[in-house]
Amino acid sequence: MKKVVVTGGAGFIGSNLVQAYKSHGFEVIVVDNLTTGKLENIPNDIKFYEMDIRNPQFIEIILKEQPDIINHHAAQIDVQFSIQNPIEDASINILGTINVLESLRQIKEIKNCNLIYASSAAAYGNPSYLGVDEKHSTNPISFYGSSKLSPEMYIKIFHDLYAIPYSIFRYANVYGIGQDPKGEGGVISILVDRIVNNSLFTLYGDGEQTRDFIFVQDIVNANLIASEHPINDTCNISTNIPTTLHDLIRVAEDVIERKIEIEYEEERPGDIKYSYLTCQKAESLLSWKPKYTLHEGLKATINHYNSRKK
Repeated sequence: MKKVVVTGGAGFIGSNLVQAYKSHGFEVIVVDNLTTGKLENIPNDIKFYEMDIRNPQFIEIILKEQPDIINHHAAQIDVQFSIQNPIEDASINILGTINVLESLRQIKEIKNCNLIYASSAAAYGNPSYLGVDEKHSTNPISFYGSSKLSPEMYIKIFHDLYAIPYSIFRYANVYGIGQDPKGEGGVISILVDRIVNNSLFTLYGDGEQTRDFIFVQDIVNANLIASEHPINDTCNISTNIPTTLHDLIRVAEDVIERKIEIEYEEERPGDIKYSYLTCQKAESLLSWKPKYTLHEGLKATINHYNSRKK
C-alpha cells in the first residue's frame, strides 16, 4: 500500500484528493494548519497533523511517516491578499514549499519520495497569445502568481541536485464541491452560493473576460496518474476551452432553469482579462484528458449544495 502526505488536505482541492486517494487504497496523511481548510473535510479515519508547512517539525513528520508521495496543495491562494500582504504570501508559498523540498531531500537517504506540486495559470500573467501552452513566457501580474511560479524553479533545481521525482501542474480555474465561496472563492463557487441562496451575483468587469473552468474531479484524476507516474516536467491541467463569464452564467441558468440576477462592478487589480490553457502536453505525458463538460460539473456542484440545504 502506497502512503501519501497531502499538504492542504483540509482545503478544497486537497480534500477531494484525500477522498480519492482513500478510495484508491492509499494510506493517506493530511498536514494542514486549518487557516482556510476545514477539519470536517478530513475523514475521521485519516491521520491528521495540524501544522504549518513552514514549521521545521514538518520535516520530522515526513521522516517519521516515510511517504511514497507528497502531494503539495497547501498554499495562500488569494490574489488580493497577495497584493496587500506580499511578505506573508511569499513566506507561505515560497518558503513553505522550500521546507517541503527540504523534507524530500532528507528522506531521499531512506527512500524515493515523489512530489506533486499544485501551481497556477497565474504564473503566465497576461497572455501574449491564446491558448496558453507551457512554452508561453511566465510574467505574473500579481504577487500570488510570482509566489506560485518561484517554487517551480526550486523544484527543478532540487530535482537536478538530488534526483527528486516531481510533477508540476499549472491549474486552470478549478471549481467543484468543497470550494469555499467566502474570501477568494473561485467565481463559480460564489455563483453557486448565490444560486443556492437565491441572491444577487456580482460580476467584476464587463463579463466578456474568459477563463478556463475545470471540474475538480478532472484535477483529481491527473493527480492520481502522477502519483503512479511522475513526469519530471511541468504541464497545464485545463480544458483548452475559453468561457466568458456571460457564457458561464448562461450555462448555469440552463442548469437551474431560471434567470440569475446580476450586478456589475469595476474589474479588480491583478485580474487577467482573457485566459485559457492548452492541455495537449498533459494528454501526451499522462494520457489524461478532461472528462467533464462545464454543464456536467456545474450541475453536480449545484445539485450537491441544493441537497445540503434541504
